[in-house]
Amino acid sequence: MANNKKNSPESNVSQEASDESLEQNADGAEEESLGSPIVEDSVVDTKDEDVSADARVAELEAELADLKDRSLRALADAENTRRRAERDVADAKKFGPSALVKDLLNVSDNLHRALDAVSDDVKESDEAVKNLVVGVELVEKEFLAAFEKHGVTKLEPLGEKFDHDYHQAMYEVEDSGQPAGTIVELLQPGYVMHDRLLRPAMVAIAKGAADEPPDDVEHVDTTA
Repeated sequence: MANNKKNSPESNVSQEASDESLEQNADGAEEESLGSPIVEDSVVDTKDEDVSADARVAELEAELADLKDRSLRALADAENTRRRAERDVADAKKFGPSALVKDLLNVSDNLHRALDAVSDDVKESDEAVKNLVVGVELVEKEFLAAFEKHGVTKLEPLGEKFDHDYHQAMYEVEDSGQPAGTIVELLQPGYVMHDRLLRPAMVAIAKGAADEPPDDVEHVDTTA
């Protein structure tokens, strides 16, 4: 009976193997239980990296769009500056002599007044005066030819409809027999240089009946 209670070597080996197997199973279960959170953390980190990358891409795209917009604006500003400079150069060439021409308008007016001051009878009776008048007429023609060369046109709107853009009404004439607003007297010719007014023509216009106010009456300058 004593021999039966003693553990045999085979029983000890079997018991040790069983214990080792139980320990391995326990260790495996523990490793498995510990490994699950590691996988979850890895998935979360990957998602965070994807979100961060998408945000960075969106930020770079926004910066690119802003730079593109600024570049287009800069190009547009440069083009506008170039066109404005070209226009300024063209205007300088076109209207550069305008200040000189304005100063010469009075000279041309005085030449014309000198011619008007000499009556036809005097011109016919006095050869010297006649030759002088011819000389002054030639000078006036040269003036007008020089004006036309630089795009200057003389305005003599007698009989035309009053236009406040080119004419300056000095007074109104009653019973002129002309429709209201018609220019019936030319007091001083006007001048335009290309499409720019140098000096308005000073005129008198026909006055309408009491019940028929003249056209553009609000443009008549009664203080000049």
